[in-house]
Amino acid sequence: MPIRTAGLSARARGVFVLAAVLLLAAVGFGVQRAAGGGDAGPGGAGPAAAPAGPRTADRIVPAPLSATTGSGPGYRLTARTAVRTATAPDAPAQQAQEVRRIAGQLAEALRRPTGLPVEVVADGDAAADGIGLLLDPALPAETGAEGYRLTSDATGVRISARTPEGLYRGTQTLRQLLPPQIEGPAKAADGTEWTVAPVTVEDRPRYAYRGAMLDVARHFFTPAEVKGFIDRLALYKVNHLHLHLTDDQGWRIEIPSRPELTRVGAVSEVDGTPGGFYTAADYQEIVRYAQERYLTVVPEIDLPGHSNAVLASYPELDCTRSARPWPYTGIEVGFSTLCPTGDAVFAFTREVIAEVARLTPGPYLHIGGDEVKTISSEEYAGFVQQVNAQVLAAGKTPVGWNQAAPAGVGVLQYWDGRGGRDVELGQAAERGAKVIMSPSGRSYLDMKYEKSYPLGLVWAGTIDARHAYTWDPDNVLKLPAGSVIGIEAPLWTETLDTPYELDLMLLPRLPALAELGWSPKAALDWDGFKRRLAEEGARWDAAGYAYERRPEVPWPAR
Repeated sequence: MPIRTAGLSARARGVFVLAAVLLLAAVGFGVQRAAGGGDAGPGGAGPAAAPAGPRTADRIVPAPLSATTGSGPGYRLTARTAVRTATAPDAPAQQAQEVRRIAGQLAEALRRPTGLPVEVVADGDAAADGIGLLLDPALPAETGAEGYRLTSDATGVRISARTPEGLYRGTQTLRQLLPPQIEGPAKAADGTEWTVAPVTVEDRPRYAYRGAMLDVARHFFTPAEVKGFIDRLALYKVNHLHLHLTDDQGWRIEIPSRPELTRVGAVSEVDGTPGGFYTAADYQEIVRYAQERYLTVVPEIDLPGHSNAVLASYPELDCTRSARPWPYTGIEVGFSTLCPTGDAVFAFTREVIAEVARLTPGPYLHIGGDEVKTISSEEYAGFVQQVNAQVLAAGKTPVGWNQAAPAGVGVLQYWDGRGGRDVELGQAAERGAKVIMSPSGRSYLDMKYEKSYPLGLVWAGTIDARHAYTWDPDNVLKLPAGSVIGIEAPLWTETLDTPYELDLMLLPRLPALAELGWSPKAALDWDGFKRRLAEEGARWDAAGYAYERRPEVPWPAR
């Protein structure tokens, strides 16, 4: 088990917030928080009312490639409803097993709120009464690994895809076509009509990489809390979870050959509350949970800067005298760096990279590379090139923040173009580098909604839901066609230390950024999106998620 973070003070804070919310509700302010953490948020106007009748295809978030509403009564879930799977006779056994697992996930998600038995019928007739999951290799090749087709009529719902991953994405759309109470942790009120409107949906993503980042270094979050974060990402077809595992304030993953990293470097966080770390088993459990929801974990070991926790653990790696007294609990950046040369430092990075690569089945390993201010550009480039080679030798694809562009890193995450860095990134893209777009003024979820908002920072500006939505990842910079492989929404935690606070910053901006990553460019329209987004509030209320009821979104009246 990891050392518990956030500490009693964070939990006590959560209890205090809940008590205050209940008191406000009692005196008529109309603020409501569900037991699981749902809240109108600071300045909110209360929970959204659930829309009446079946949810039609024009409510899906992210918007699909195409959706056509049919005629007739739609399909109503009853005690006879089953989830049926069908795979080709020559399909690999592992693939058939994976489809059955997805069916089981869906059946469980339906049983809990509906109270219906919803059995799983494996390798049956996917066209029979109920919900059919069909692996269909005959679907067009452009459907891809994540695309799917969903059809619903009075006889049932059928989801077909070329891969299990595509089937899973289709089940998330099906959840959106059911009443919002489908997200609830307990049986919904009697009389809820569990009907799926008649519809045909054809869908596939715009970008292959659609991510969100959780900073567990500034404030640590337990495996259970990370799983909750994953649940929110999966709802909106996000497919990468970037974990920022190391920074000046703490080191969060166990490296057996370097025990001081967790004995010393993991014990602190911002504000001085207890830190924590993931054992190998903890980390692998997070990876497993993400994989079951078709998210790839991208671990980040930030090098050579943001390394004060390393220097506190192994002072011999501090040849530049950049370390600050330990524990470091502030949020200033750019002061720390590992030795840029020497056998000792590269032995250290090799051991760390090898262990993290061993624990990570996904293709990517993020090496950071940002905000290194205390060594020369030549020393920096040489260091990053060495670490880049170590990641490749460990069988992974290196990813770096855009400052690493001159050092030859093949996948670069753009966040800041100041000081000519946009030019450097463009030159790297001309050489073949791929780019993940995370412009800080559009996608950083730790930025305040407005200057007076109680959480977050403002160094990159303020970002409301509209500002998060109204930009084009392909046009942030003038890059060669095809260079941008996707987007990512980073959530830094200098000011956030509870899951409740994460929710307030995540929702409603996460769906905005998820739609930019998934939906076709022609479908992106703020006026239409904000109406669909408003109806997501009822789902978050049912799930017990906290969210900020922003005035730019027309939330339904209570």
